Amino acid sequence: MDVDPRHYEQIAIKDNDIHSIVVSYLVHNCYRETLEAFVACTGMPEPADYIEDMEKRKEILCCALEGDALKAIELTEQVACDLLENNKDLHFDLLSLHFVELVCAKKCTEALEFAQNKLMPFGKEQKLLEKLENFLSLLAYEEPEKSPIFHLLGLEYRQCVADNLNRAILAHRNLPSYTAVERLIQQAIVVRQSLNQDHGKYVFL
Repeated sequence: MDVDPRHYEQIAIKDNDIHSIVVSYLVHNCYRETLEAFVACTGMPEPADYIEDMEKRKEILCCALEGDALKAIELTEQVACDLLENNKDLHFDLLSLHFVELVCAKKCTEALEFAQNKLMPFGKEQKLLEKLENFLSLLAYEEPEKSPIFHLLGLEYRQCVADNLNRAILAHRNLPSYTAVERLIQQAIVVRQSLNQDHGKYVFL
């Protein structure tokens, strides 16, 4: 790091730095109305290049979170035609969301057919084969939500897939895939580890 962590408290934080961090977070998470209000209050120049992009990403992410994974895939292919083709892990995860929706709706026959047609081709890679086996095992349970891998049915899993999709789209469009806040947290962890090593004790930040 450019500055010794022990001297961080001596660094003045400028309002513009704080504003940039907030804008980065709002853009990343597609909070358009909040972004526009914040920009108006601070007098910052509006990041015009991001507005149209935000609306497209927001629609895609909403589809993924609300259970319409196939629509999310369709929209993603429109804004980034080769993204999913080059990212098999992400493509599989999105398809798995649709599979889970079918399982939760008790459409087991349809879920099995979907797995055979759409998920099985990913089984050529070992890491994806293991994930495929986990999803298929859900069909063995009359109440999948009580299976050992019930977490695959929950909002947290969908949110994780949506977050990964968001980062992938941003990276594909040569935009920051991580917010300034996330980078600050990462830096804080590094600082804490550095201070712990120097002083031989735990430091809480």
